[in-house]
Amino acid sequence: MVVKKYIVKSMNEAMAKIKYDLGSDAVIISQRKVKKRGILGIFSKKLIEVTAAVDNSKDTKKRENIYSKPQYTEENSDLNESVEALKRAMKKHEETTKVEKRRVLEDVKSSGEDRILREMEEMKKLIGNISSSNADQEEKSEIELKLEEADINEGYIKEIVKNIMDDKSDIDLNLKLKSALEKNIEISKTEEKGIITFVGPTGVGKTTTIAKLAGKFSLIEKKKVGLITVDTYRIGAVEQLRTYADIMNLPFKVVLTLKEMDEAIKSMQNCDIILVDTTGRSSKNKMQISELRAFVSKTNSLNINLVISATTKNRDLEAIIDGYRQLDFQNVIITKLDETTTYGSIINILNYAHKPLSYVTTGQNVPDDIRRMAKGEIVSLVLGEDNVC
Repeated sequence: MVVKKYIVKSMNEAMAKIKYDLGSDAVIISQRKVKKRGILGIFSKKLIEVTAAVDNSKDTKKRENIYSKPQYTEENSDLNESVEALKRAMKKHEETTKVEKRRVLEDVKSSGEDRILREMEEMKKLIGNISSSNADQEEKSEIELKLEEADINEGYIKEIVKNIMDDKSDIDLNLKLKSALEKNIEISKTEEKGIITFVGPTGVGKTTTIAKLAGKFSLIEKKKVGLITVDTYRIGAVEQLRTYADIMNLPFKVVLTLKEMDEAIKSMQNCDIILVDTTGRSSKNKMQISELRAFVSKTNSLNINLVISATTKNRDLEAIIDGYRQLDFQNVIITKLDETTTYGSIINILNYAHKPLSYVTTGQNVPDDIRRMAKGEIVSLVLGEDNVC
């Protein structure tokens, strides 16, 4: 038995080498996809490892077994004659087999090259079916694994890897990765003045975010700030914002109707900035979103922020963003970075929303745990080179 292993680019190449080395009687024992690894695995080449074998001693052993039996004497002439008859029968069988092989070869040859090509195509299809079951288990590049560990959406990972492959510059591969990630990030340049409105689902931290910004604008930047809330469904949220307003000595209004919204805004005309808190609504409830839109439109705000938590699952964040699109938000605020250990959700949110990032929140402290982030800082978070604490 002769066994040989081949590393080839295609099964056509494998068949040619096997036939040349081992002959037409060779059989394929196994085949599997392998990769010739490149830098960090990303420039690896897909190859096929084929193992083939041929039993070139089978017929010889048979003949040796037959002819190596003991010779019989004249005293055993009857038995000797039987043995000789068996030898003749075996020889005739071998000759018949050879004739049959020649006929088969002639049939193959007479059928022409088209038949051989058809058989090879069928073999390729068979191999494809066998290998397809293992396609999902193929080795991934280190970059892909790193992005998966950061919880970046699979579709975005493919885009990022493609951008890296398309970058023909001579810069370090890690710098190419960071550059590709930064292409998915936009930072808000909206001027902070006038009416700023905050929308988003319940539980993402809208009220606390508004309190932090109120403290930043009034205590640090020394601006005149007013607070308005329409979140009457959560009494605790109203009282929480009222408490912050009292502590910072800011004007505060609770709004129940569109008319009251008009009146509240007019009463704060002397403020540099008016922060409007809204009711958390389910993005799936079109009626509630429509009602919320009426209040948001009444503010005439040019700076509407969708507030969404970094802990939101990918499928949920897409549903939330889609539901709130009709409110025409201009920016995104991502909260609760302190409550997650991976930051790929930042990339997922900004990619799906197609809106710039204005702020992130990193804890419960008012007004400290809120800030703007540069693209490079976000990329460092996503790649695990930095953390928010």
